[in-house]
Amino acid sequence: MTKIPTVLIWAFFTLCIISVITLPISLQTQLIASITVVTLMAILKILKAEGTWRLVALALGTSIVLRYVYWRTTNTLPPINQLENFIPGFLLYLAEMYSVAMLALSLFVVAMPLPARPSRAEKLQKFPKVDVFVPSYNEDAGLLANTLAAAKGMDYPADKVEVWLLDDGGTEQKRGSDNVVEAQSAIERHEELQTLCHGLGVRYLTRARNEHAKAGNLNNGMQHSDGDLIAVFDADHAPSRDFLKETVGYFEDDPRLFLVQTPHFFINPDPLERNLRTFEKMPSENEMFYGIIQRGLDKWNAAFFCGSAAVLSRKALNETSGFSGISITEDCETALALHSLGWNSIYVDKPLIAGLQPATFSSFIGQRSRWAQGMMQILRFRFPLMKGGLTLPQRLCYMSSTLFWLFPFPRTIFLIAPLFYLFFDLEIFTASGGEFMGYTLAYMLVNLMMQNYLYGSFRWPWISELYEYVQSVHLLPAVISVMINPRKPTFKVTAKDESILVSRLSEVSRPFFVIFAVLFVAFIASIFRFYHEPFKADVTLVVGGWNLVNLIIAGCALGVVSERGEKSASRRVKISRRCEFVINERRFPASIENVSANGARVQVFGIDMPAVPADDRAWIRFKPYGGTSEGELPVAIRNVEGRGEVTSIGCRFTPELPQHHLLVADLISANSEQWTKFQSARRYNPGLLKGTFWFLGLALYQTSRGLVYLVRSMRRRGNASGGVRS
Repeated sequence: MTKIPTVLIWAFFTLCIISVITLPISLQTQLIASITVVTLMAILKILKAEGTWRLVALALGTSIVLRYVYWRTTNTLPPINQLENFIPGFLLYLAEMYSVAMLALSLFVVAMPLPARPSRAEKLQKFPKVDVFVPSYNEDAGLLANTLAAAKGMDYPADKVEVWLLDDGGTEQKRGSDNVVEAQSAIERHEELQTLCHGLGVRYLTRARNEHAKAGNLNNGMQHSDGDLIAVFDADHAPSRDFLKETVGYFEDDPRLFLVQTPHFFINPDPLERNLRTFEKMPSENEMFYGIIQRGLDKWNAAFFCGSAAVLSRKALNETSGFSGISITEDCETALALHSLGWNSIYVDKPLIAGLQPATFSSFIGQRSRWAQGMMQILRFRFPLMKGGLTLPQRLCYMSSTLFWLFPFPRTIFLIAPLFYLFFDLEIFTASGGEFMGYTLAYMLVNLMMQNYLYGSFRWPWISELYEYVQSVHLLPAVISVMINPRKPTFKVTAKDESILVSRLSEVSRPFFVIFAVLFVAFIASIFRFYHEPFKADVTLVVGGWNLVNLIIAGCALGVVSERGEKSASRRVKISRRCEFVINERRFPASIENVSANGARVQVFGIDMPAVPADDRAWIRFKPYGGTSEGELPVAIRNVEGRGEVTSIGCRFTPELPQHHLLVADLISANSEQWTKFQSARRYNPGLLKGTFWFLGLALYQTSRGLVYLVRSMRRRGNASGGVRS
């Protein structure tokens, strides 16, 4: 029997799909088909069907998406001779096609991601020499001390690991600056960090000039070191004790491995989580990337370097003359170069570092602007789709990662599109209300269901829309800027360990209130048109509903830019660790209940509350992981609360000696299991319906909170100007 060529089989299936998509059917049949598909997808989700059934559900959703694309392309574009309708209508069409393309790439990457890899620590037999690089620019010495101490505390043979502080804030260029203030600051920093490194047993290294930003700093470190492997940690990323044991073994398994990347886990909330108070309740924004997307990329040998919490092969880096520095996202660019040379990467989905992320909204936007501009530079200078040496899956994976950062364009178009009809009576989408229900509404619902299928407990409904909206307002000009002049962006260090002492509006909040006001006026206009133009009621209802969704998201964003005042940017994470609490030369049995980057809460048994004054000095005495003797960590008492026989004492770390920083690092980051437990506790899927109602409630509250902050800000400004006049 003659074997049918595979290409013919695929061609046959393609023809079948095209025939189904383009099949001319009535609107009633389309409605029935849409309802049927949505119902089947819901049933499969309720039954928690995985494996092949998961692919079946995604295939059903894809059929509705493709039907929508065909209908949208052939039936809804305005006539080209009506330019006032056609131009905005075509821009909206392009924005939708971008979204469909990104959905297709997402399906390819994460439809069936690799499961988390089992622990490698117990299988480690060989111990290659590792150089640990901690690049720094302007970070505080206390922050660096904790990270360096954690790196020194890693469970690995001492003669096989060398920790380096790569200081770009104390270069000869900065110390010799014509600006005397800048020069003196660099000199003092240089001396302070040299002393710190000497006390911790860490190598201090700086260079002559600040060239090629972080990539240049790392390459300078490579020139002065000789380890087989290079571990990289940002200044605010403190590694756990088992970091190297969980990662270096993979290089023994594969001689062509250039990268083992681990997730970035943060012990403080980003500005959205802090201002919305969702940090302990909802998966972090980056968990969609590190919990699902990187595992999907890993399946196609396309997991890439994320700048920190990773181990790289020196042999591989030598082939590219070190870390790439054409773009300001040297991490992804370096991975792309090495993948194209036939090197492999691995992703280990276990939090092995405790990091800090931007606390203020402006710093958050600054960080994301750098990422967006860097990815656009890679798209412009490296263009992954045509990059030689990559496999087809790798090309698609890198295109997905870079094209994602074009989202400010379609997000902006989706925001303003309803306004063309509500304010100017333009028809940029030619369809009736019934057609919208049968095609567009079905597509939107299926899209949400597919997103829920793909990301489940890692991303709640509507959260992606909120994150993209709040970034788009400021990222749009940043992306346009790098498109016009791709060599213009420069590397800017993200602020670390910030705090906001007084509640206030973000300094970049004004556009969000302006947009909200415009959308609210459009909402009033939609109500007016609905009652005064009954012959257009169906179209007005659809467009008004679309604008209302935008208004809800914009309202929630008002809460995002209303910064809550807090004394510390860090959050306390629960642990359970026995210790002794020492005060006035008396020892009391105690246990550490939770820790943050700056302090801890201790449950002390048998202590007399009046004997514990606030701001008094005390010590927490405990045995470090892997240690043989106990250490005493000095603390300042901040608050005291009685709980029967147990007194709860809030403490602030006050390290004075190098060994004190080692103890702080041991408490915060040594035990990676505490991060895994914390992460798992907030990973659950509320479902599409419950998640939507939750978001509506959140948006309503945050809108009112944002408006209250605006009124208070205007009053303060009025009082200040009145005081000046008087």
